[in-house]
Amino acid sequence: MKRHSKRYRAAVEALHRLLGSEGPVPLEKAIEALKKVATARFDETIELAVRLGVDPRKADQMVRGAVVLPHGTGKSVRVLVFAKPPKDQEALQAGADYAGLQEYIEKIQSGWLDFDVAIATPDVMGEIGKLGRILGPRGLMPNPKSGTVTFDVATAVREAKAGRVEYRVDKGGNVHVAVGKASFPTEHLVDNIRAVVESILRAKPPAARGKYIRSVYVTSTMGPSIPISEQSLVRVRE
Repeated sequence: MKRHSKRYRAAVEALHRLLGSEGPVPLEKAIEALKKVATARFDETIELAVRLGVDPRKADQMVRGAVVLPHGTGKSVRVLVFAKPPKDQEALQAGADYAGLQEYIEKIQSGWLDFDVAIATPDVMGEIGKLGRILGPRGLMPNPKSGTVTFDVATAVREAKAGRVEYRVDKGGNVHVAVGKASFPTEHLVDNIRAVVESILRAKPPAARGKYIRSVYVTSTMGPSIPISEQSLVRVRE
């Protein structure tokens, strides 16, 4: 039987005192409480989990997309761009860490994976298709649907560096997205979370029936999760 650590149990008790309820709570209140119990020796990542009313086994109910977080992820992102001249130089000028084609294909085939995001121009996809078995399972394969296959490599690189995150529904119908760090101001985390939720809403498949967003939770790397009230996820429009 799995047992939680003493620190985790203390965090759960602290959340009960701070929130006074185990039911869904307003987003701002949940973030403030989560920040108080994120006491690990490192800056914990704040994660969003959304349970969707879709059947991922059906192709017409797949949910995936990407969004640029208004306040970034708090993480330094290493970007690799697969491109031929002059697009490789364009990518480097935009801030890419690596850019080229054949040399990086060979390095990856040899086991090199020191990057977080891969972008490719459409004309080289045929050549990097051989990397699918390596990059695919790690979520690193460029894909047109996520905006990482494009001739506008400069924009793609800048967005990746600014805090662009991709998401994809898993086999259980859940979407998990890192939305920042515990050290972020509450309002920054709230903005990032609402941006992700709005993107997921826009990505709703036409074939989805019934309630689309079933539940939403936030958690930190080492802490318990908190259910969020649906009403507080909607950005107030002036």
